[in-house]
Amino acid sequence: MAEGTNPRAWRAAVAPYVGPDVRRSLYQTVTTGGLFALALVVIHRALAHPSPWATLLGLVVMLPAAGLLVRIFIIMHDCAHGSFLPSRRAMDVLGWVTGVLTFTPYGQWRRDHALHHASSGDLDHRGHGDVPTLTVREYLARTPGQRRQYRFLRHPLTLLLLGPLHLLLGQRWRSRGTATGDRQIASVMSTNAGIVVLVVLATVLWGWRAVVLVYLPVYYLAAMAGVWLFYVQHQFEDAYWENEEHWDYATAAIRGSSHLRLPAVLQWFTGNIGLHHVHHLAPRIPNYRLQRCHDASPLLQEAPVVTIRSGMAAMRLALWDEERRRLVSFAEVQEPVEEETPSLGPSHLAPG
Repeated sequence: MAEGTNPRAWRAAVAPYVGPDVRRSLYQTVTTGGLFALALVVIHRALAHPSPWATLLGLVVMLPAAGLLVRIFIIMHDCAHGSFLPSRRAMDVLGWVTGVLTFTPYGQWRRDHALHHASSGDLDHRGHGDVPTLTVREYLARTPGQRRQYRFLRHPLTLLLLGPLHLLLGQRWRSRGTATGDRQIASVMSTNAGIVVLVVLATVLWGWRAVVLVYLPVYYLAAMAGVWLFYVQHQFEDAYWENEEHWDYATAAIRGSSHLRLPAVLQWFTGNIGLHHVHHLAPRIPNYRLQRCHDASPLLQEAPVVTIRSGMAAMRLALWDEERRRLVSFAEVQEPVEEETPSLGPSHLAPG
């Protein structure tokens, strides 16, 4: 695709799909919420039953329950973009409720995510909710200790296993900054209060096991899936990265966001978010119209395709190589040799 896609061309391609269909949005909300509640009830009752087969059933049902929680997050995501309902107030209410269920402060996340859309692929404006990414030059300029720290942060196991803990705990507080003002801090605090009410209510009605053995494992699985999804949406070998002066919004959307091809059932659970190039090009298209928009426009067929296999392989990529114009792994970078500190032997001692 040519750099700097004609704005008229892509706006014409996405225009018929922008804006909500109220009936579809409400149907998606009710069915997703209802199935999620049902899954939690099945898990809770199965784990309380003494039969090992019932326990196995409960553990198995955790997987679709986690998928439904991802789908709930997508509803919150669409509310944040103003694409899910015609009323901003209704979307704010629904966004807050779904934010409590996913332990995500809706107002703060909306602000962070808007900055992400405005800077994705811009080398001069990294850090707005993205996976931390250094260029090869920046990495080699770091001290050995800083390089080890970056390697740890970018390790796939760190991302997948500790990433959910960061989402669970790291979003409970935010200090003031570019993305965080009074409204965002109020969002964080009100979400925390909502979580406390939810936990207390669940504990009173169903006992502490409902929280610790049912909801938290489901959340953890959903968060792992969410971390991986967010990673592969922008972290793949030929992803688009440019300095601000050369950065282009439409090109960043089409070339810097992947088309993640998933089996139909996984695409349903993830709310079509794998069509991420369409979403970045037109954030006000609701999730249930992304596939139709993609299929209708040859322009959108040019996005880089990622599969589950290539997406897992892409997790080894951690550095943007400005010379090769692609993401590379640590193994592809020649690191400077650390100089050894000479030991003080007898020859270094002054005569007595």
